[in-house]
Amino acid sequence: MKMVLQYNGKRTYEEILASVKPVPLKVVGANVPNWRSANLLILGDNSRVMATLLKEFDFSGKVNLVYIDPPFATRNTYRIASRRGATISTGSDDEVAYSDALVGYEYLEFLRERLVLLRELMSSDASIYLHIDSKIGHYVKIIMDEIFGPDNFRNDITRIKCKPKNFPRLGYSNIKDIILFYSKGRRFVWHEPKVGFRDEDIERLYPKMTPDGRRYTTIPLHAPGETKNGSTGKPWRGLLPPKGRHWRCAPEMLDKLDAAGLIEWSSKGIPRRIVFADEAYRNGKRLQDVWDFKDPQYPLYPTEKNLEMLKTIIRTSSNEGALVLDCFAGSGTTLIAAQELGRRWIGIDNSHQAIATCLKRLTALKPNIFAQADFVYLEARDD
Repeated sequence: MKMVLQYNGKRTYEEILASVKPVPLKVVGANVPNWRSANLLILGDNSRVMATLLKEFDFSGKVNLVYIDPPFATRNTYRIASRRGATISTGSDDEVAYSDALVGYEYLEFLRERLVLLRELMSSDASIYLHIDSKIGHYVKIIMDEIFGPDNFRNDITRIKCKPKNFPRLGYSNIKDIILFYSKGRRFVWHEPKVGFRDEDIERLYPKMTPDGRRYTTIPLHAPGETKNGSTGKPWRGLLPPKGRHWRCAPEMLDKLDAAGLIEWSSKGIPRRIVFADEAYRNGKRLQDVWDFKDPQYPLYPTEKNLEMLKTIIRTSSNEGALVLDCFAGSGTTLIAAQELGRRWIGIDNSHQAIATCLKRLTALKPNIFAQADFVYLEARDD
């Protein structure tokens, strides 16, 4: 069953596509041939810029991965204290980076408009990761269900954003936000993400040790479900699998495992499969839906996100050479991650301070990157 939010000023999907007008894009600096196939950094209202990409430059269905970190409807104004080396400040004398002023249904429609445009830009096998907080995120999920379909919801990822807080408050301390992960369709790019085991994980998960110091654990040799006719339901070494279960492999394979010393027999004669830690964690373990990627302690720009988190998303949900889009580019972390991982990218933001930060970080990746046209800088102008 599809859930929808009803609120004042809500337009249909078709009305949004028809009403958002393109805006001319002007290349800043040297005119670069074939810039439409280059990496693009664009200053301008992301809604109108995306309409331009859709309606005038044929980017419909060309974007392979979207990550966005939009405003959170906090009513806050975020500033950059340039006198203290780009630390974050609320001081009235400091430079405004952006204002998170929209709230309520105006905020929801603001975000919904952009999600509609993003969906049109996305390829059939693309995914979108939307970074939000838990105060507004539950409403945003309903909107994403409406636009992308509840069947295309993949994960609600909990992201640990900071160290534990110890100041008093009427409620539990908030150290997390959420990332809503959707695909556009049933088939989407997916490269299994793996993370390394910590020493304490290995000691906990592999508590046993061989005489030569090799850590291991044991698992049952049987699995749920009866097999009445197959060999995995037959006796092995005079034993039947427990009622309602079957051997994980045929008795002849169990003989081979036993001969190889990979079955441990308990004092009561119960066999279990040996799993060695060094073999299990050689390729890491699956990444779960709680991520510990804390924000930079000294960000260049307000709400700057963790670079390794963005690299994890890009590695997992795109192929090399794919096109990654972040229409709330901010400090440019998505663009940096995409550049370093060999993906193409488009970054859009309407903050001059955000674009300046992106330019600074991108040009620092290697000497003269801007001059060599590894990316093209454009501005949206109505004049």
